[in-house]
Amino acid sequence: MKNKIRNINAKIISFLFILLGLTRRVKKKALRGDFILSIYFHSPEGVLFEFCIKWLKKHGFHFLSEEDILAIANNSIPFPQGGVILTVDDGWLSNEKNVIAIAEKHKVPVTIFIATHAIEQGNYWWPYVAKAQELRMGFPSIAELKSLPNKKREKILTKIKTQVTLERQALTLKQLEKAANSAYINIGAHTVYHPILTNCEDDESYLEIKESKDQIESWLNTKVHSFAYPNGDYSKREIEYLKQLDFFSAYTTEPNYLTRESLKKIYQLPRFCIYESISKQEAICRMTGIWQQFFKGS
Repeated sequence: MKNKIRNINAKIISFLFILLGLTRRVKKKALRGDFILSIYFHSPEGVLFEFCIKWLKKHGFHFLSEEDILAIANNSIPFPQGGVILTVDDGWLSNEKNVIAIAEKHKVPVTIFIATHAIEQGNYWWPYVAKAQELRMGFPSIAELKSLPNKKREKILTKIKTQVTLERQALTLKQLEKAANSAYINIGAHTVYHPILTNCEDDESYLEIKESKDQIESWLNTKVHSFAYPNGDYSKREIEYLKQLDFFSAYTTEPNYLTRESLKKIYQLPRFCIYESISKQEAICRMTGIWQQFFKGS
């Protein structure tokens, strides 16, 4: 009920933003080449994901690949007018139908960042915690676990997983291989276990990045050069590791436009998040960055 009320209020606010012409002003700036829209999803409903693509196309935007972003950053091609890049974090089972198939249908490039352990075992760690919370098992919350040193978090998760069973929620390896063969899907790395990297010790952080890259390259017989920080958390240490491991770019969760200036920080690229189950009006405001200007952190 609480989430339903929140979405109704957000829809009304978003409608007002659109009515006041705020999104139109952003669109005008983007179409004249002031910035690129950098948008990411997790496990969107197919209807919402397709709506976002159709809206962007209708309003004159064109879609950029990860290769395009690198070429723009290197000044190999001009900074575009009306450019947009789409990325997806985690690699949820629903992505096959709700992201990959739709991207192929509309011939739109999308990069999906994968945490490899979930592909092997079937789930990310936080659904286990959410289930334990639902069953009132007395374990720390997701937010509390994110604040702990990584080794302590892993010990608690091991206990939770012995008591909680879940159906598969992540893409299978077969689905990942099929996606990677698509002309429109690029696969990037998102660590092995999806920890908060800044809560990891040096060797943990390095191996999380390295082993995820190595595993994906082994599975797909291709090079992996793009990365997304789990939860958006990183430090200078992680940037240095990415450089050492031959990554060319990395994405944060910092809600901002992709500008000529931000492209100079290729391991700190910003993105606007589109959450699940929001209204089309809110999605428009989030894609254009209007929502985040008024409601930072939400």
